[in-house]
Amino acid sequence: MKILHYSMLFFGGVIVFYMLFVIVSYCTMLIIAMLDLRKRYRLDPSEYDDAHIDAFYSKPVSLLVPAYNEEVGVVDTVYSLLNLRYPQTEIIIINDGSTDNTLQTVIKHFQMKPVNKIIKTNIHTKQVIQIYESEIYMNCILVDKVNGGKADALNVGINVSQYPYFCSIDGDSILDEKALLRVMKPIVLSDGEVIAAGGNIRIANGAKMQLGSIYDMRLPSNYLVIMQIIEYLRAFLMGRIALSKFNLVLIISGAFSVFSKKWAVEAGGYSTNIIGEDMELVVNVHRLIKEKKENKRIEFVPDPVCWTEAPHTLSVLRNQRRRWHQGMFESLWKHKKMTLNPRYGLIGMVSFPYFWLVECLGPVVELGGYIYIIIAFFLGQIYYEMAILLLLLFVIYGVIFSVASVLFEAWSMNTYPRKRDLLRMITLAFTEIFWYRPLTLLWRCEGLIRFVRRKSEWGNMKRVGIAEKEKSV
Repeated sequence: MKILHYSMLFFGGVIVFYMLFVIVSYCTMLIIAMLDLRKRYRLDPSEYDDAHIDAFYSKPVSLLVPAYNEEVGVVDTVYSLLNLRYPQTEIIIINDGSTDNTLQTVIKHFQMKPVNKIIKTNIHTKQVIQIYESEIYMNCILVDKVNGGKADALNVGINVSQYPYFCSIDGDSILDEKALLRVMKPIVLSDGEVIAAGGNIRIANGAKMQLGSIYDMRLPSNYLVIMQIIEYLRAFLMGRIALSKFNLVLIISGAFSVFSKKWAVEAGGYSTNIIGEDMELVVNVHRLIKEKKENKRIEFVPDPVCWTEAPHTLSVLRNQRRRWHQGMFESLWKHKKMTLNPRYGLIGMVSFPYFWLVECLGPVVELGGYIYIIIAFFLGQIYYEMAILLLLLFVIYGVIFSVASVLFEAWSMNTYPRKRDLLRMITLAFTEIFWYRPLTLLWRCEGLIRFVRRKSEWGNMKRVGIAEKEKSV
């Protein structure tokens, strides 16, 4: 019994100490994000868009849309890119051996005709079958290739592209008309110091949309999707703003990110042997910057918005979360020599340890905390106090930060202007620790197990379309 007693106290103490560390880290990021958002709130980004539009002519962008079985949403995605307010772009849709009607759908809607085009092989890829050009949109290209995965499709897009910057966009995503202008802002203003930037990702399930433009944004009825909306707000409006402030970002979403083509190619392009290809490219670019001793930055920009489809069922969400966590582990493990290595500056001394301790190992410790609480209540006596303390820490971590992120969004972005929508999100945030949080922790732990077992299946990510009517879980 003494062994059990001391073991319970020891593990309880470790989990309490860990949760305090995480809460302090998040509080710090919350304060940094709040100060940054306050500064941005006082500025009118539209004034910059109009006053500096000429500056963007010197930074043309290739828009890469990898598409595998995206017949449901790819047309709206392309229309949203055609609607972008940006002086000079080309749109490259890469059909990655789709087994549905993605290829035929794009050819029909945009009147694509086959052409002969010389491709410069900057990065080795799977075979390109045929290139098409639109007869109605001169800047729109379709590439049909042998299936090789999303990373390989993006590398094909980089090879085909002709502009010095490229922007990767998922085949089920929709961009606001000024999103590209605003994500390119730090790149244009920095005169080459910023070589990559990521934009804000929002969930648009159930939105009303026409020809790639969202004109009415309402909360869906599906509670699972609403919880993901809250989670995205917490991740993008708090975590990434703070990390970007000190050039510590290791992840910019592959759904909407811009890179200097020169630096991306030199870093080897997107890795085809790692599930999290978007994080891997960012880490490779950071490594290259430090090894070449260059003063370059990778930034997150909260103003531009990319709307994407979120999983609407537990099975699809499970596949997504365990894949994300496995990809994070793979990338961090591959570059483990950067951890606590002064050669890589704050990336090695701060960012890598943070991602190891909080993002990667966090689910294991937190899930252990839930199990500890259950066991402690059965054992009784002194363990009650430890269990109640842990429960309070989970409430602070899970509820307070989620509610703060929702209020930040209402204050700074105002995407959901209706008070009823805000009230629904805040109310649902209070239920997170009882069902949504434990489930995502379990799925992320599955990602760790898959990493250890070196299992690299993509999983079923069936699309229903952004504007589809939502159903309750």
